[in-house]
Amino acid sequence: MPAILQPTSSANWGLTALPPLSLYIHFPWCVKKCPYCDFNSHALRDGVPEREYIDALLRDLESCLPLMWGRPVTTIFMGGGTPSLFSAAAMDELLAGIRARVRLLPDAEITLEANPGTFEAEKFAGYREAGINRLSIGIQSFNGDHLKALGRIHNDEEAHKAIEIAKRHFDNFNLDIMYALPNQSLEQAISDIDTAIAAGSTHLSAYHLTLEPNTLFHRYPPALPDDDTAADMQDAIETHLAAAGFEHYETSAFARPGRRAKHNLNYWRFGDYLGIGAGAHAKISFPDKIIRQMRYKQPTEYLAQMAQGNAVQTEERVTLEQLPFEFMLNALRLIEGFDIDLFNQRTGLPITKVVHEIERAVADGLLSRDLHHVQPTERGRRFLNTLLERFLPED
Repeated sequence: MPAILQPTSSANWGLTALPPLSLYIHFPWCVKKCPYCDFNSHALRDGVPEREYIDALLRDLESCLPLMWGRPVTTIFMGGGTPSLFSAAAMDELLAGIRARVRLLPDAEITLEANPGTFEAEKFAGYREAGINRLSIGIQSFNGDHLKALGRIHNDEEAHKAIEIAKRHFDNFNLDIMYALPNQSLEQAISDIDTAIAAGSTHLSAYHLTLEPNTLFHRYPPALPDDDTAADMQDAIETHLAAAGFEHYETSAFARPGRRAKHNLNYWRFGDYLGIGAGAHAKISFPDKIIRQMRYKQPTEYLAQMAQGNAVQTEERVTLEQLPFEFMLNALRLIEGFDIDLFNQRTGLPITKVVHEIERAVADGLLSRDLHHVQPTERGRRFLNTLLERFLPED
């Protein structure tokens, strides 16, 4: 087996170049909480506090400026929750405020998450005028019964209407689709994917429904397809998307050529990201350290803390022992894997730090590698958690 790289001293640890920097903005409100959702989202009670929240986001961004050193922002992702509950005027003000404070690349990908129950043609025309150039639409299913089972606020007719509105204003949009739903058959799962393909989306995210802790579905589990049926669904989804010309480039992500999600790719390549808004996370690299931050999660607490000048609830330095696992947790989600040079560039560590773990995973059929590249095998992709466990730091 060929050698990979020669070791360097950890005493000389440090990044020789900083990675690309993205901006994530969290909007924590939804019309109602879905029973499967473990994200930081909260059902609306008294309307969206647009003015207060936009002001807080911009103050939050200003607090990040000393961490950026004038670095350009390459992508923006507005997630939630349901960002599309906010008006086009609010988004225009937010993006104008961002441009006034940071160096946003002229061709930056700017994505907004939207739910079909919030689609209004005039509002989405306004989003496009504000500079948002990509949508991610939470369809989940085109089957009315499955949408009810998932607790979604939209029906199948509204799902199709949302896509039609999106297509009028955006030439780049993702559809989120879930499979292995309560009482879902293989044929129904395939129908959802084929409908999504026919809708003309440039990107599809196909997620296996999982019962996450602290969700209603975890406390009261619905009847789900068995593991064999779910695996058949996954195989069929990948086959149908490949036949339609979609590239399977990440565990759950499929894109038409040239339409991979740039923001998400920065995550998977262990890039940096600022995170502003309630519960947002950040990873920021410096020449001599990498830090992680988390904002206060509860919207009211976030707003109160931001009014006092600091919404950061926790900040910690990523240790050298944690770095290999943190890198692999992201990079091994990519179907194509990663170049060995990228490991050194993003972690400041030589690949020899994990050479024994890589060789054992190769021997077990979970990874393939050569002198320049490491890639999960099909077996490694199917048993990704098992593969990732190989890189956990020792206690």
